[in-house]
Amino acid sequence: MYDFLIVGAGLAGATLAERLASQLDANVLLVDRRDHIGGNCYDPVSPDGLRYHRYGPHIFHTNSADVVAYLSRFTAWRPYAHRVLSHVNGQLVPVPINRTTINALYDLNLDSAGLEAFLRARAIPSRFIDSSEKLILSRVGRELYELFFRGYTRKQWGLDPAELDPTVCGRIPTRSNDDDRYFTDAFQAMPADGFSAMIGRMTDDPRIEIVTGCDYRTVADRVVFDRLIFTGPIDEYFEHRYGRLPYRSLEFEFTTVDTPWVQSAGCINEPSADVPYTRTTEYKHLTGQQHAKTIVSREYPRAVGDPYYPIPRADNRALYERYRKLAARETNVTFVGRLAEYRYYNMDQVVASALAKFEALAALAQVAS
Repeated sequence: MYDFLIVGAGLAGATLAERLASQLDANVLLVDRRDHIGGNCYDPVSPDGLRYHRYGPHIFHTNSADVVAYLSRFTAWRPYAHRVLSHVNGQLVPVPINRTTINALYDLNLDSAGLEAFLRARAIPSRFIDSSEKLILSRVGRELYELFFRGYTRKQWGLDPAELDPTVCGRIPTRSNDDDRYFTDAFQAMPADGFSAMIGRMTDDPRIEIVTGCDYRTVADRVVFDRLIFTGPIDEYFEHRYGRLPYRSLEFEFTTVDTPWVQSAGCINEPSADVPYTRTTEYKHLTGQQHAKTIVSREYPRAVGDPYYPIPRADNRALYERYRKLAARETNVTFVGRLAEYRYYNMDQVVASALAKFEALAALAQVAS
């Protein structure tokens, strides 16, 4: 007998499990089809003692003091500002594009005002910014769009930037200074012992029972529970009644290298269409470990496989809206998370959404009592 069956032991499921158990004294069954908790944040340690992110780099950054305060109950933090370089014209230059990037590519010595004038002269304004292509062209013009964005986006999403919402490439700013941090959020840090350890502490409660390596439907047929919390793909929950929502997947190629360091930054992007992968990641930059060896991964986007990214397009949003209306009729089911809400959430946004769902559930419990 459980008060809640939670499907998915990633950040959304773990946050709700912790809140429900600790604040409502609820009995929770937390189920995941993978053989571990942590979802895509899972960061195991290799036989060599190197921590890495099995599902690609995850960097925590947020402007939400509430999310930081909540997660800080379960982890100490190691300050980390993520930096990314991009292979362009035989050089490694910072992305997002900044003053250093332009000066290096064009052998210039522009100050901030000069860079702004440089970009204005190349920008191609659009009356209606209805795609990622138009957005980037309006910021940096055709040449930089082709060098940095088009090839990378086509590999990452399987679509041309002209076919994607402005929000896709809009996540990447352009700067007139030398700030080479990928993110500028007020709080940028990594869990000191890793994401898996943090989520393990979140779910370390006698009122939370965890079952991994099992599809939730198998469990649901064998137990009694009052409410279901679903963090998986919303179309899968409804057995693809209106068709499949499209997601992008990823395949990783991990290599352990017998040298302390390989890269000068955590990630190196490969925007060229001639390179089949999108980026390489060296995880010691992210984890802060000191070790004689290092782990590097190459990242290959795929059309099939585990769902990672909802694809932001108007037709996909329309299809999701049909599923959302179905979900609204489910009186004893809560849908939360990137896949269940079909939104391109960052990690902090996943936690914030889960905390908001908890408040709604707590209010329901109060009314019921």
